Amino acid sequence: MRRLNKKKALNFVKELDAFPKVPESYVETTASGGTVSVLAFTAMALLAFFEFFVYRDTWMKYEYEVDKDFTSKLRINIDITVAMRCQFVGADVLDLAETMVASDGLQYEPVVFELSPQQRLWHRTLLLIQNHLREEHSLQDVLFKNVMKGAPTALPPREDDPIHPLNACRIHGYLYVNKVAGNFHITVGKAIPHPRGHAHLAALVSHETYNFSHRIDHLSFGEEIPGILNPLDGTEKVSADHNQMFQYFITIVPTKLQTYKVSADTHQYSVTERERVINHAAGSHGVSGIFMKYDISSLMVKVTEQHMPLWQFLVRLCGIIGGIFSTTGMLHSLVGFCIDVICCRFKLGVYKPKSMSVFDGHVNSLTPLLSENAEH
Repeated sequence: MRRLNKKKALNFVKELDAFPKVPESYVETTASGGTVSVLAFTAMALLAFFEFFVYRDTWMKYEYEVDKDFTSKLRINIDITVAMRCQFVGADVLDLAETMVASDGLQYEPVVFELSPQQRLWHRTLLLIQNHLREEHSLQDVLFKNVMKGAPTALPPREDDPIHPLNACRIHGYLYVNKVAGNFHITVGKAIPHPRGHAHLAALVSHETYNFSHRIDHLSFGEEIPGILNPLDGTEKVSADHNQMFQYFITIVPTKLQTYKVSADTHQYSVTERERVINHAAGSHGVSGIFMKYDISSLMVKVTEQHMPLWQFLVRLCGIIGGIFSTTGMLHSLVGFCIDVICCRFKLGVYKPKSMSVFDGHVNSLTPLLSENAEH
């Protein structure tokens, strides 16, 4: 009798308990539930791992504004090798205001025009990278993010002693010019000032010695940053005639670079090339040489390296975990329901369990009763 009274009291307390209870099916251990849990936690771990790499990655943001700095000087960094002796060529700059810029920062070094095997390998690698940069413009972002870490873009020194005579001239150094359109050129004879501009002493140089085959190892504007490749770096031209003109039309874009490694004011540029043979009898007039006509854009590009903030990473991580929990739960319930229907273990409208609870100690069970549909 005491056992029956105790049981009745426990049942009565359970019915009076107003707090929701977790169904037994939720805490029941099943093979399908364990499999779903393993898959869910594996997917969460993989997505969280990949999301961490997305959080660590950075991207470049490009902004455009008017360049208001028109009083400062523009630096031109030059490293060009011409297949003529140094005493026969001269380099200088003439800007739009007919101002001749002194070329005191340039050095003339006698060298051999042909490259050594290691230098030729380096040059081919540089040309290959330039071709990829022309096809895949997004690679420029990789260069911006890896500045100061990239390999030097200057031609490495020769590893052997030259056996050929020094038949070429390497012109390298820098110039400071006004921020206006100008013309940097290399032609026959040294430049001398002139009341109406300037002139080159070319009368004493024989036309048979003219050879403006050249290689541009480096040409940049503004602050020189290691690891940045410029469009003309590695360009090599071989002259087919003694009297030949090479022209490069350059558009310079001021660029303010702000990354986590460096902050610099530099310049990017685009270039269009043209070459022709000077033949006055055929109507092709001009002066033999290498001419780089540049113009400066009025727009400035601000390139800033950006990073995903921590709060956004945490929100995305919570979204991944919650989404996988919800999705796997719904899929598990749907698959279980379909299996029950296919296996005829869940018959809609045939059986309705009815709970009978009697407190007299005789009956306390679930008795299946036929529904109205079954009776008919």
